[in-house]
Amino acid sequence: MQRINKKEKIINEKNHHIRIKDIAEQAGVSIGTIDRVLHGRGEVSEETREKVLLIVKKLNYKPNIIASALATRENIRIAVFLPKAISDEAYWKKPRLGVEKAMEETRQYGIEIKFFQFDIFDKKSFIQEAEELVKWNPQGAIIAPIYYRESVSLIANLQERSIPYVFIDSNIPNQSQLSYIGQDSFQSGYLSARLLDLCIPERTTILIINFAQEVDNLNHLRQREEGFRSYFKNNDLTEQKKLVSLTLEDVEDDHFMANLTLLLKEDQAIRGIFVTSSKVYRIARLLEKTGKSKIRIVGYDLIPKNITYLKKDLIDFLINQRPEEQGYKAFYALFDHLINRKSVEGMNLTPIDIITKENIDYQKSI
Repeated sequence: MQRINKKEKIINEKNHHIRIKDIAEQAGVSIGTIDRVLHGRGEVSEETREKVLLIVKKLNYKPNIIASALATRENIRIAVFLPKAISDEAYWKKPRLGVEKAMEETRQYGIEIKFFQFDIFDKKSFIQEAEELVKWNPQGAIIAPIYYRESVSLIANLQERSIPYVFIDSNIPNQSQLSYIGQDSFQSGYLSARLLDLCIPERTTILIINFAQEVDNLNHLRQREEGFRSYFKNNDLTEQKKLVSLTLEDVEDDHFMANLTLLLKEDQAIRGIFVTSSKVYRIARLLEKTGKSKIRIVGYDLIPKNITYLKKDLIDFLINQRPEEQGYKAFYALFDHLINRKSVEGMNLTPIDIITKENIDYQKSI
């Protein structure tokens, strides 16, 4: 039976008061050595490391994170880089709410948050806000990498400064990100294709509608369309279902809508529409005006306008991305990395929720 010395017994009886100093005394090393072992910093011999960790385990030591943060007086700053929310009901308001909720839960740590918001339809706005973010020089960043090429440039600047970053909503693989939190965009597009394929007959046309100025550079829209097309290709359905891509540069472009109305009137084979963004309500509104209620629609996000048309049966399926949860988890990923010194899961994929009028009232935010 292993013997416990008197000093160790006393400390065990009061383990809620254990300090790093107590561990150092038992291990016969300095407080600095204990700190290096616990946080993986600096050089420590394997023998010493094992000895310290054994004592930590025996004493059931739990670090006082708050005291540690306050003692070091570090001012942790986290930048949040998101598209502007055009209203309180818009999709991009929700990730911000998730970040703010997590920030409120951890306010005792004195973490400073700054939001950098760009116009999702204006690449120059993205570039300008990215420059401001880099100037602010945060200790960590939450990024929605909407524009692919410009995001890669921002990432390079963050890497030069050793600033860790977390992606939300859209992922760019192999960019040394601390974590990605969001859906698999390719797979969500693939699933959307399957839903439409099951709903419409053979020998029909499906429209893929993007609300974007340059789809090739908009990371998440490109991945969704690639996934959508891959479903039909992988299942040898390209001859049964004709896929036609249309791009709308401005959500309020009446000229485009007039042309789309004409197309729907002339091509009676159009039986399905896949909208790669949350602007699906615009298409549903058009179908309502033109009486084309038999056309099946799949789109994204539980914003009020989309929910209205979902309940009217003018939108058949909405893919829920859980944006509030994405912002919440992204904050905690940086929190665990910067303050708790914990490892962070590199891929944290949110479920691909299929929402219909029958289950919409049962959806909950975090």
